[in-house]
This record gives sequence, structure tokens and C-alpha cells, in this order.
Amino acid sequence: MRTFDIEKIRADFPILAREVNGRPLVYFDNGATTQKPKQVIEAITRYYADMNSNVHRGVHYLSQISTDAFEVTRRKVQAFIHAEHEHEIIITKGTTEAINIVASCYGRAFINAGDEVIISAMEHHSNIVPWQMLCDEKGCKLRIIPMDDRGELDLEAYKSLFSERTKLVSFTYVSNALGTINPAKEMIDIAHEHDVPVLIDGAQAIQHLAIDVQALDVDFFAFSGHKMYGPTGVGVLYGKEELLNKMPPYQGGGDMIKDVTFEKTTYNELPFKFEAGTPNIEAGICLGDAIDYIEGIGLDAIKAYEDELLDYATSRLSEIDGIRFIGTAKQKSSVISFVVDGVHPYDIGVILDKLGVAVRTGHHCAQPVMNAFDIPGTVRVSLAMYNTKEEVDILIDGLQRALNMLA
Repeated sequence: MRTFDIEKIRADFPILAREVNGRPLVYFDNGATTQKPKQVIEAITRYYADMNSNVHRGVHYLSQISTDAFEVTRRKVQAFIHAEHEHEIIITKGTTEAINIVASCYGRAFINAGDEVIISAMEHHSNIVPWQMLCDEKGCKLRIIPMDDRGELDLEAYKSLFSERTKLVSFTYVSNALGTINPAKEMIDIAHEHDVPVLIDGAQAIQHLAIDVQALDVDFFAFSGHKMYGPTGVGVLYGKEELLNKMPPYQGGGDMIKDVTFEKTTYNELPFKFEAGTPNIEAGICLGDAIDYIEGIGLDAIKAYEDELLDYATSRLSEIDGIRFIGTAKQKSSVISFVVDGVHPYDIGVILDKLGVAVRTGHHCAQPVMNAFDIPGTVRVSLAMYNTKEEVDILIDGLQRALNMLA
């Protein structure tokens, strides 16, 4: 494992040096979005200062260097997730758009009335609502993989959901509300035994776990740049070449065409068929800098450090009287959700904010998860590689103070 220099890493993130309400910022809302290192911030400035131009459609110098930089990111993503071909990498606005592309385009081509789509009980709304919309449009049906009170999926029940009507499985690799790491490879293999393709929502996995889409044999994989220390407004849809070629385009417009007449349009080849219009060029280019940053540290080192921090934070939080953890799966990643008897999560979050500690409270865009545990929401502490045990101790002191005030 590479040397993990936490002080050097923290120095790369300018926002960690600021104060909130007169106290040093302690940022534990990384599941919502991660902070950005100076290497990414400087790359954003450099783009606008040195190369700002549209991509894929200009012969002049600035357009050429912008296009080259944009396509370099595509190749970096390909290597980062171990895709076979760079044209299997579709640049999107984020995980949500990537999932919607599959729901719309694969759904339009291959899912019909009476067919079924399998998702899990722990999905983010972005992996529920697009499928509900498809079911409303097509007259198909959602089937739900149940989970137990630890926040682990019932794989035997999952197996029983398959039939000749099953056309797609879509599930999260890591739950944003529970931290559960699902057995993705096993679940993919089960689906493939029934010749059913699989989409994985990798938004909460991409920054914590090494991803190899070929080893997983996953058909579609979606993630966002802003969860992995990159800009907002950019993400990725990986899809197997064969499936992407069979799917109709998502949107019509510039760059997704080869030839247009009033009588007929011929669509462009992959990946451009799914990239209509001017993309978020700056974010697309600077996502590559975020990947460089992660790879410079090493996902093996990041995971080892975050696992140690997760254990420490869980142990310290266990000292709090009346606390109940929501999500206690054996395999977890960097998320701790909890409630405290007799105290609303929102009240805890407000007081912690006054103390400079940023946590997320509420249903975390996963209302069915909250309904399953019969709670309105949780306090969520989501960790990143720049967090420290000292920050965990500040959280514990602040939480004790909040509970004393609210008792």
C-alpha cells in the first residue's frame, strides 16, 4: 500500500482551512458531494484562461486543444474503470442522467407491456423514479429486492424474482443512506444466468472502491464526477458496446448526427450518438484531473484509510446513549446513518452546524429506505479520504453538546 499522508492530502483542499460559524470546518457530507483539491480548481481556471472553446466541431486551435483534452478524460475514465473500449464511455451530466439514458433508450428498445424491471429496496430516488416513469409509459412492472433489518439484500428473494418477463436489473453498488456494499459480482452473475442485463449505480462506490467493469461483467455502470473530487455537472455512463449500438439516442441535436436532411437523419457512432449538444466542457476536462488526483494517492490506500476511519467513527458514536445505527451490514463503506431516541435528526444537524460540523439529515433521497425502518430520516456522517480521527472526536463532542441541549 502506498504511503497515505493525510496532512499533505488535507493541504490540497483549500476549503478545509476555512471556518464556519467561527469554528474550523468539519465536513462530513461527502456522500452528497466531495470537496475539490487545488489541482482540480486550478485546472478549471486553466481551462477558461487558456483553452475555452467548443469541442468536436471546430478546426481552429482552441477548439482542437479543448477537444483533445476532453477526449483525454474519456480515455482516463476508460482506464480508471477498466472498460474495453473508450467509445463505451458516455460523458453525461451525472449519475442521474446516466440512469435516465438507460431507462429511456434501453427501455424504449427492449421493454414492453407486461415486462419487469428489478431494483432493490435501498435505491436512491434516481434509481427508482426513472423506472417508475418507464413503467407508467410502457405498462411494465417494478419488482423489488427486499432487505433485512441490517440493510443487506435478500439474495434468495432476488433469485426468485426472475422470470421470462425480466428485462433488466438495476441496483446500487453502495447505498448512499446505509453504506451497505452490495455483492455486485454475485448479483450480476445471477442476472446473467437468466440473460438479463444489469445497470449499477456506482455514485457512492467510484470514490471508495476500485472498479473493473470487465471483471464485474456489468452491462451498464453510472457515476458522477462531483462524488469523486471532481466538478459538478459531469458524470459517466459506461455501457457494453453491443448494447449501446442497439439503443436509440437519448436526445437529438448537434454532434450526435452524421448526416441530416429534412427527410432523414443518420446518427453518429459511439460515443457521440448519446452526447447531443455542447457538453459541460470544463467539467468534462477537469474530471480527468480528479482521476489523476485519486490515482496519485491510490484507491488501495484510500480504502484502507477510510475503512480504519469508519471503524473509529462507528466505535466513538457507539458511546452515545440512545443512539441507533440504521444500516449495520457486514460490508460497509464510509457512511454511518443513525438516529437518537427522542431527538429529531434535523435538530441535531442544525446544532452541529453551529459548531462548524457539516452532516446530512433527512431521508437522503431514499424515502423507501426510511419507510422500511419506520423513521422520518437519519443523521448521516459520510467520510472521505481527507477526514481525520480528530474530526470524528469534534463530531462526538458536538453531538454530546447537541443532545444535552435537546434533552
